[in-house]
Amino acid sequence: MKTLEWMAIYLFAWTALQAVELPDDPLSVAATRINGETVQLGVYTGKVVLVVNVASRCGYTKQYRQLQSIYEKFAERGLVVLGFPCNQFGAQEPGTDAEIQAFCQKKFAVSFPMFSKIDVNGEHAHPLYQYLTSGSAPIDDRGPVKWNFEKFLIDRTGRVIGRFRSRVTPDAPEMINAIETALGRESVIP
Repeated sequence: MKTLEWMAIYLFAWTALQAVELPDDPLSVAATRINGETVQLGVYTGKVVLVVNVASRCGYTKQYRQLQSIYEKFAERGLVVLGFPCNQFGAQEPGTDAEIQAFCQKKFAVSFPMFSKIDVNGEHAHPLYQYLTSGSAPIDDRGPVKWNFEKFLIDRTGRVIGRFRSRVTPDAPEMINAIETALGRESVIP
C-alpha cells in the first residue's frame, strides 16, 4: 500500500509541476507598480535592467542609496533599476505599499521604479522570480533567492546575464563592471 501512496504523491507532484508555465523571458510578464498601476515589463526591453528584491528593515537596506546612485549615474545610458519589496526574509518588509513608497522616498529619495510587494520564492512567487530562479535563466547561479537585496542583471535583449547575492553592493566593482559591459562599454574599474 505504501508504494501506491508514494506513486500517487509522485504523480500528483509531477502533474502540478507540469502545469506551471514559466514565461519565455523575464520581461514577458506583467507586474503591479507600487502605486497600483499594472505594467508589462516588456516596456523595459532595450534597456539594461537590474531587478532587486528589497526590504526596509534589513541590514542591507542601505543598499537603496547605492541603487539610487547607480540608477542616476547610468539611466541616461539605458539602465533601469526595478525594486520589488518582499517580506519573505525575516519579515523585514511588513509595511503596505504606501508605507514602503513613503519610506523609500523620504529616507533614500528613490526615483527608480518600485513595484508592489511580492513573493520571490515558493508557490506564490511572482512569475518574474519563477523565471529568474529556475533553470530557464541562462546563468550558472540558480535556485531560490536566499535573502533581501539579491540582484539580477538583464541585458537589452531580455537575457539574464548575472546574479549578485545580497552581500555584493550595487556599487561593488564586479557589479559596476557587469553594468558597464551590458551597457556596451568596458569599465575602467580594475
